[in-house]
Amino acid sequence: MKHLGIKLSLFLNYFVFAILLNSVGIVILKSINNYNVAESAASVLEAFKDLPIAIVSFAVASFLPRIGYKKAMLAGLAMVTVGCVLMYFGNSFDTAKLLFAIVGAAFALIKVSVYSVIGLVTDDTKGHNSLMSSIEGVFMIGIALAYFLFPAFNTEGEPDAWLNVYWLLAILSAISFVILLFTKFENTEQIIGTDAGEDFAAMFKLLLKMLTIVFVISAFLFVMIEQGIMSWLPTFNNKVLGLSENIGIMMASILALSLAAGRLLAGVLTQRISWIYVLLGCTIIAMLSVVFILPKTVGINVEEVTKFSDIPLIAFAFPLVGLFIAPIYPLLNSVVLSALPKRLHSQMTGLIVIFSALGGTFGSRIIGHLFETQGPENAFYFTLIPMTMLLVFYFILKRLTEKNAVQG
Repeated sequence: MKHLGIKLSLFLNYFVFAILLNSVGIVILKSINNYNVAESAASVLEAFKDLPIAIVSFAVASFLPRIGYKKAMLAGLAMVTVGCVLMYFGNSFDTAKLLFAIVGAAFALIKVSVYSVIGLVTDDTKGHNSLMSSIEGVFMIGIALAYFLFPAFNTEGEPDAWLNVYWLLAILSAISFVILLFTKFENTEQIIGTDAGEDFAAMFKLLLKMLTIVFVISAFLFVMIEQGIMSWLPTFNNKVLGLSENIGIMMASILALSLAAGRLLAGVLTQRISWIYVLLGCTIIAMLSVVFILPKTVGINVEEVTKFSDIPLIAFAFPLVGLFIAPIYPLLNSVVLSALPKRLHSQMTGLIVIFSALGGTFGSRIIGHLFETQGPENAFYFTLIPMTMLLVFYFILKRLTEKNAVQG
């Protein structure tokens, strides 16, 4: 397979960061129960993760090709290795904020690099769609693993036992660093600009295009949905269904696994079906899931639960919404990146990361606020609003990408 070594390296780096980034929902639950932090205050962890992603992406994305994608990813892996060790010794809500700030800044380097390299190692739109969906699918598998890793280290009666997971995460990051260090990137032609000023100007010019405006709003809306549900599902399982911390966290893995399956499946479907039909069908089914399945999930009466088989089947149904929202993000990204020249991929990826990070922050904060004011059983109905808006934006995006292709 062409560029096999590079592709494997991209998969591994994304896998490691998936575990770290999306442990935020687990750490929110631990902060509430261990550090006595209120729901609305705990939701700030999402901001500590996402705002550094946005800031660092803005600062470096435009001239990252000049630095080198490999060097950027190595720096990100080194940063999170240190961050994991700091979390183990810090053991506080403030240290958790610091950890996610480090992880967010490092992920900005990783994501911009990964998305840019995808454009360099694929030859056409279908290949781009397929690799993008596959990498995002592996990302979701990493998220699913997080929901089993943390409970594996969580021991009742030992409130600090869960922190041992950060030694394992530090080792995984270090291993990924070593593997990347020996991966050859010579076959990728990195696109070099003339100076930093022109690089920033290119990013701002992109932001003035109607195609970019519609896309970044769409990315913002989707991440509001995904992160809002993902960050608060462990707490929903604990507070609404009455599940223990460990069972509630592991139950949240169903969402991550369904997201992984949906993204991997999307990589196959888009080889045969137009992306807009995939997205329309998936979004409508996701909305129906919220309307018809969520009320039944909230209404169940869960007795004492010690294992998965004790949980009523309907409780497994709502997390399966991930199967249908899964294709949205990678396909939107791929459609827009494929419509642009490769020399603009780094700048466009910077904008993707910035607005995705902002969407994640707003989504988690809004759901956290609704958990506290409207009750955890009602908070997820908010996701119907951005889903409805996305349905409209798909058609606008389809028209704009076709127009851009004709002009190009």
